[in-house]
Amino acid sequence: MIERTALLDQIKDALRRNRAVALIGPRQCGKTTLARQIVAPDSANYFDLENPASLVRLDQPMTELQDLRGTVVIDEIQRKPDLFPILRVLSDREPLPARFLILGSASPALLRQSSESLAGRITTIQMSGFGLGEVGVESLNKHWQRGGFPRSFLADSERESLEWRKDFVLTFLERDVPQFGVKIPSASLFRFWNVAAHYHGQTWNAAEAARTLNVSENTARSYMDLLQDLFMVRQLQPWFSNLGKRQVKSRKIYFRDTGLLHYLLGIKSEDELALHPRLGASWEGYAIEEIIKAAQPDETYFWSTHSGAELDLLLIKDNQRIGVECKRMDAPRLTPSMRTAMQTLELERLVVVYPGRQPYSLAPGVTVMPLTQAVSGQF
Repeated sequence: MIERTALLDQIKDALRRNRAVALIGPRQCGKTTLARQIVAPDSANYFDLENPASLVRLDQPMTELQDLRGTVVIDEIQRKPDLFPILRVLSDREPLPARFLILGSASPALLRQSSESLAGRITTIQMSGFGLGEVGVESLNKHWQRGGFPRSFLADSERESLEWRKDFVLTFLERDVPQFGVKIPSASLFRFWNVAAHYHGQTWNAAEAARTLNVSENTARSYMDLLQDLFMVRQLQPWFSNLGKRQVKSRKIYFRDTGLLHYLLGIKSEDELALHPRLGASWEGYAIEEIIKAAQPDETYFWSTHSGAELDLLLIKDNQRIGVECKRMDAPRLTPSMRTAMQTLELERLVVVYPGRQPYSLAPGVTVMPLTQAVSGQF
């Protein structure tokens, strides 16, 4: 088992400081494994809402929860949204006998009850599958090809990893999506998901996708928003302001897990990935996701102008602007686009991330950095 010590410490620290903590992320990313390191699954303080026994125990939730002490875990909270008002009441007690760790497989936009009922009482921690920093930089190619979902990454063979991802997609479409009250035929969403895979690393054109699928533009937008709310894609928003340049204002689409992207693109192995025409876009998205995990910025954007100047990633952290370019090449060079981004966006610094091994400087404030170094706390 791969230890996720930093994330576990973050959760424990949040529980010490807050009355309730929400741990959210896609299904099968390891939330339950972490929660069980805090509260044993056979404890009276552990509720798994996919377990009928836990659902029976919570038929009378106030009676069941009010006498518990310590940390109480409620897994898959989205299956019982009527718990949120009760958790608000229990979190307001003084002195506080219990703190609540709730686990959910959807964004706060879908778990709206938590933000409304527990406002000011809850801290949200978002997680994903294994990051490169957790599996070790020596596993970069395997991690990139298989993605970070634990059972996909740890599978004994590429075939078993691919089969797990196939089963995950099927379960996601036929069971997980309907669980949120979303009435979309699984076949329709699967077709949309396949179309979305070909937009990975590109600006999102809802009208074009709608024509391809013979649905309305609003339907295409709602499908994409759903995939974002369930942590399958990242819609990277454009940075734009009155800069005297015609700027791109459409969002970019990235699959958050490249293992799922590769399954939907029909890529079955590292050898097939090396020959695929979407190789560069796949690596760019992989690098962007890993950098966001490592840097933990306050805000993320991309920037692009109609004249051709662009920046893959604009991070805003502690009121500083940091630019990131992802280049899958042996020796990136300084480009006019980089100079324009540095000057126009008033960047504190620009980091060019590449798959090589040696960092080097391109210009004042512009550094080339290996991806393995960027995710190892040196970004």
